[in-house]
Amino acid sequence: SDLMVEFTVEKISSLMNSPNSIRNLSVIAHVDHGKSTLTDSLIAAAGIISIDNAGNQRLMDTRDDEQERCITIKSTGISLYYQLNGLKKSEYLINLIDSPGHVDFSSEVTAALRITDGALVVVDCIEEVCVQTETVLRQALSERIIPTLVINKLDRCFIELSYSGEDAYKSFLRIIENINIIVSAYHDESIGELYLYPTKDNICFAAGLHGWAFSIEKFAIIYSKKLNVPKKKIKSKLWGDNFYDPETKKWLKKKDSGKIIRGFTKYCYDPLSILIKKCVSENYKDARVICEKIGIMEIFDTYLVKYKGKYLMKRLLQEWLPAHEVLLQMIINHLPSPLKSQAYRTELIYEGPIDDSYSKAMKSCDKNGPLMMYVSKMIPNTDKTRFLAFGRIFSGYIKPGLKVKIMGSNYIKGRDKDLYTRLVPRVILCMGRRFESIDYVPSGNTLALSGLDQCILKNATITNDTSQNAYPIKAMKFSVHPVVRKAIKVSNPNDLPKLLEGLKKLSRSDPMVQCITEDNGEHIIAGAGELHLEICLKDLRDDYLSGIDIATSDPIIPYRETVFQESDHTCMAKSANKHNRIYVKCSPLVEKLAYDIENGYIETNLKTNSFHKKLIEEYKWEKNTSTKIWCFGPDGSGPNMLVDATRSIQYLDEIKDSCLSAFQIATKKGILMGENMRGISFQILDVMLHADAIHRGGGQIIPTFKRVMYAAFICARPRLMEPIFLVNITIPSIAIGSVYSVLASKRGRVFEESTKAGNPISLVKAYLPVSESFGFTELLRAETSGQAFPQCVFDHWELVDSNPIELDSKAYSITKECRKRKGLDMSIPTLADLEDKL
Repeated sequence: SDLMVEFTVEKISSLMNSPNSIRNLSVIAHVDHGKSTLTDSLIAAAGIISIDNAGNQRLMDTRDDEQERCITIKSTGISLYYQLNGLKKSEYLINLIDSPGHVDFSSEVTAALRITDGALVVVDCIEEVCVQTETVLRQALSERIIPTLVINKLDRCFIELSYSGEDAYKSFLRIIENINIIVSAYHDESIGELYLYPTKDNICFAAGLHGWAFSIEKFAIIYSKKLNVPKKKIKSKLWGDNFYDPETKKWLKKKDSGKIIRGFTKYCYDPLSILIKKCVSENYKDARVICEKIGIMEIFDTYLVKYKGKYLMKRLLQEWLPAHEVLLQMIINHLPSPLKSQAYRTELIYEGPIDDSYSKAMKSCDKNGPLMMYVSKMIPNTDKTRFLAFGRIFSGYIKPGLKVKIMGSNYIKGRDKDLYTRLVPRVILCMGRRFESIDYVPSGNTLALSGLDQCILKNATITNDTSQNAYPIKAMKFSVHPVVRKAIKVSNPNDLPKLLEGLKKLSRSDPMVQCITEDNGEHIIAGAGELHLEICLKDLRDDYLSGIDIATSDPIIPYRETVFQESDHTCMAKSANKHNRIYVKCSPLVEKLAYDIENGYIETNLKTNSFHKKLIEEYKWEKNTSTKIWCFGPDGSGPNMLVDATRSIQYLDEIKDSCLSAFQIATKKGILMGENMRGISFQILDVMLHADAIHRGGGQIIPTFKRVMYAAFICARPRLMEPIFLVNITIPSIAIGSVYSVLASKRGRVFEESTKAGNPISLVKAYLPVSESFGFTELLRAETSGQAFPQCVFDHWELVDSNPIELDSKAYSITKECRKRKGLDMSIPTLADLEDKL
């Protein structure tokens, strides 16, 4: 093989200095499309595992439960060294991150994407482009990452489904078209042209399990040698509508009679198909004939002595079309080096001005510039006691003993919150399961740092301690929300400090999970879905709190409180000293606006002009109303707003701060059951204030304003909103009936069902309330005897269609349950308790 394998840390560290020969990539795909299996053949080629084991070992699944369940849970990085003996001897360093495909762990994918420049998108040739393929590809394109496509599991085409060449071609074509549709929809102009096509060599066809792959280029080389035709000429015929007529020996553009055969089928698909079928059926005489035709007879003869049947086929194809060779050529020729990609990615990820010295150093990937490193996730070390900060250097270099400044995720430029200075004790190279120490890493590489886990919670930016005016690198946007929660308590109260310590470690170990302490002392873990939560709790039990008894509650569903009419009258409240009055009304916001604010499509930064422009153009707001917005809440960026609708009130600015803090408190804890409010706009209509400043301090205004907002809320027909999952179910078409019955029993509703021509698998899309989703997967699997494969992603909030104040309504029982859990008074306050009469 034309790959020389030498694997040492010295080799890797010498290559780190030439950014042109580095490639950082992540492997992304739908769940179970074969990412980890495919990465195995790349790792085998770098000489870390033996070629025999590749495909079964899944080296990148480092945890025991990953090996057991056969799913990837955490994204794992590995650095590989290759030497290609092409025209010029060239060496490459490839930093590869294998990421999970399951939707519950898509935050891991986001973390991996930030620190890579290119992506291998893997698609199963039978299931074709799935939901998660689309989600992760969209995320990659929004981070300006260049995709290349691997059509995987080709062995299924031949052995399982025995597709004809034409069927296979159509199926591949469909995948390529679908991927290109997604690419063109989310493609960013600054990257240049992006178009995936087999003859451009940015697509290859593979069977990860058996460790072989081919590209059109590979076959063109084989045939140009054999037929003595220029490579370029034959390559153009191997894909697309080019048909060969065996009688006239001419190429045609369309198919007329039955004998005429497509170029791809004749030269690429059929030889493979015949070879595989003859080997599997142990018909070696015919197999040898075909081997002679394609020029691999010597290989066949040597292997026939040792191997038989399926195993012979695997060894033959591995030798003739080794997967790593095609993948590497694709990675090296089509994915950008850090030098190329940082030039157009810097403006997207750096918060500071585009022309400062940090931004310039990042754009040119300058190892002598100021240090800029982004930590995208924390990795637990081998005995789970401490964490390593895993990330990538965009400019400058790091070596042990360097003094660095760490800007955490809550750091705001100019303040001291979440800002630390530390010495870097050790610099580490990640090698899947092994960690190697290294003494110098320049820009463009991925690495891990030990000893900084006390200051970094989930992600951070690291610079030199002398860089006073560096801005942090933007935090990542996750595509899923943590909507599934469970409360946790310890059986023995003496273990409480250990529980807190364990929760702290847990929230470091996963980019998505949230650990919240409620006012009444409950500890809550929030995750993206049932599976995500299960894995987090398992980690907590086994690794961070071993030997301690913990009990978990039933799942807690977060609700939102909202209104669906304007307040029926203006509410007024007087302050405790009877000297100030505030008049307030509230009204619902348009659903689209609330949704856009929640998902960050609208910046809630009131200083920017783009915000006001959007409100006026897209939502038809009036110009003077949009400038009157005081703030958003809860947490300064939620989907509620406070609008000043008064006319020239004296002293109003002096109570503005008090009003804002009251608004944040009220929207964070609604009156119905202490949940966040959503989609409400509060208008201050009139204020009467005492002339003396001492009588209108925060102590007078805050409780009053909070009370009047609650009153306005109560008289605007309050409702609850519940979270809704979007469920994607892949299932064989025969068993589709039971999907409908299971969904109906869980208050779900199907809104789309699609099947592809000639494909036995259907796709059902449905909405399912999160409160009903527990045990849904189990039930569905039991009903369809394991054939259905559901995936749930949080999609939107929906009104609960009953009045929470009426006794015996569904919403009332939800509120009652929730108030009981939070230890609130059982009766909901009435209007009379909140509003003052004149």
